Amino acid sequence: MKLKHLFLRGCTAALLLAGVAHVAAADELADIKKAGKIRVAIAMGTPLYSYVDDNLKPTGSDVDTATLLAHDLGVKLEIVQVTNAARVPTLQARRADLVVADLSITPERAKVVDFSIPYAVISLIVGAPKDIKISGYPDLNGKTIGLTRATVNDSITTEMAKGADIKRYEDDATLITSMVTGQIDIFSSTPSNLSEIQKRAPQRNVEMKFAQKDFDLGIALQQGQPALKDWVNNWVRENLKNGKLNAIYKKYHGRDLPARITQVQG
Repeated sequence: MKLKHLFLRGCTAALLLAGVAHVAAADELADIKKAGKIRVAIAMGTPLYSYVDDNLKPTGSDVDTATLLAHDLGVKLEIVQVTNAARVPTLQARRADLVVADLSITPERAKVVDFSIPYAVISLIVGAPKDIKISGYPDLNGKTIGLTRATVNDSITTEMAKGADIKRYEDDATLITSMVTGQIDIFSSTPSNLSEIQKRAPQRNVEMKFAQKDFDLGIALQQGQPALKDWVNNWVRENLKNGKLNAIYKKYHGRDLPARITQVQG
């Protein structure tokens, strides 16, 4: 009787574990289609990539990308507005199905989320007023530099400018405002944010001092979702081949995607 009891307990435990595994391996692609909508996390307040226009309507290259993706999937787009720092946590907390938010593909992020093949790129630069002499990381020693928290700008500047005083902001919009109002004089961000600063504060004579690095951007999704990942990869591949993703990027950024992105194989 005791052996039988232990056997039954073992079977019950095995069934419970199987149920947990089934939940963990739920087919998100099927769930999205069934729900008729896809929740996409987008970091609003990032000039050219995702921002609100004069009519208070979300726009930008990431917004157009997410809109096209939802259309091709045949579902309604629900934009989940997040800060840069909340992009990955929002996905991990399952408050979004995908992240399309100028999210660079890095080894650290790839440990906790999956990425599609690259759909766009982002460039990192250091900028400051013309009268501040900066040509590389050593010139940042002893100086305060502003950047957006939990971005590749944060990680690369922290690593390369160890003698700098780094001031971290929660989003690009706050970083831009701090430069425009003179709260900080040096920043690490993107050429699009530099353009916004120049437009809003021409009297500051802010210019690019040096380029930091170019990163490929990926659409992020939960790990362990092969069906959704295959669909997204195929979608990116097809829309790079037909030129739609390049057209979206060029519309907002004024240049074509690099050949390493557009000449996707497979």
